[in-house]
Amino acid sequence: MQKTFKIGIDLGGTKTEVILLDPENQILLRERIPTQKETYEQILNGIKFLIDKAKYILHTNYKNPDFTIGIGIPGIVDQITEKVINANTTILIGNPLKKDLEKLLDHPVIIENDANCFALAESIAGIAKEYQNVFGIIMGTGCGGGLIINKKIYKGMHGIAGEWGHFSIDPNGPLCWCGNRGCIETFISGSGIENQYFKKTGEYLKVPEILQNAKKNKEPAKTIFDEFLENFGRAVGGIISVFDPEVIVIGGGLSNIEELYTIGYEKVKRYAFYHSVRTPLLKNQLGDSAGVFGAAWLT
Repeated sequence: MQKTFKIGIDLGGTKTEVILLDPENQILLRERIPTQKETYEQILNGIKFLIDKAKYILHTNYKNPDFTIGIGIPGIVDQITEKVINANTTILIGNPLKKDLEKLLDHPVIIENDANCFALAESIAGIAKEYQNVFGIIMGTGCGGGLIINKKIYKGMHGIAGEWGHFSIDPNGPLCWCGNRGCIETFISGSGIENQYFKKTGEYLKVPEILQNAKKNKEPAKTIFDEFLENFGRAVGGIISVFDPEVIVIGGGLSNIEELYTIGYEKVKRYAFYHSVRTPLLKNQLGDSAGVFGAAWLT
């Protein structure tokens, strides 16, 4: 019986990464390139460039290799229209990405939301590998999430299960790119923190600078950070109340904020609908490797 190699692609807002795994999950290739996203065609060509590299290694070293291709994207492919929706990389929206890539690559592909790929990878080989039911949340430029039940991605009726970042917690809050106001993403993502700081000061600072100022008790950074932790508790407490997962894993750049696991966790326990929450709140183990591994393991 022929063994199968796995090619994974993680399409991010700033970088696109490929991984090639042998049948024993040993890495044969791993490479990143900047994501060129001025046009839809640039994205297609960037993905093809990386997959062609992986295919070259396979066909050079193995006879008639069998391989699969999984791709994680910052959005989802609508199950009815087969076009991309809800994508942070908005140039993808409305395009039949799966169909176009399969034509371009002359090979079947599986496309999945990048947060689902993250959650899957952490549940298979990361910090949550001892658990069956996992909620993975990504807190970076935006907020994404993925729900794993019995080690498998749960997509839901519309394919949007886990999209906690676009639940509105303030109908009078900031306008989100999705069209609603006060989405979780507008408060506790990197862009949300920066936008709130700009709104209060008229000055644009990056998240690390804002956090440094908050730790020095400088205003308005301290107030913004306190509100960030409060909204984090409210949002993640809601996840526990609705899904009650065995564990929650945090990924993305903001996962490095230590206070999430101390002050933030106390806020979570306050807002969850249970008197003595014991759900572990864990930092990811695979780092930014999770997405590309999860994409490879989709098949």
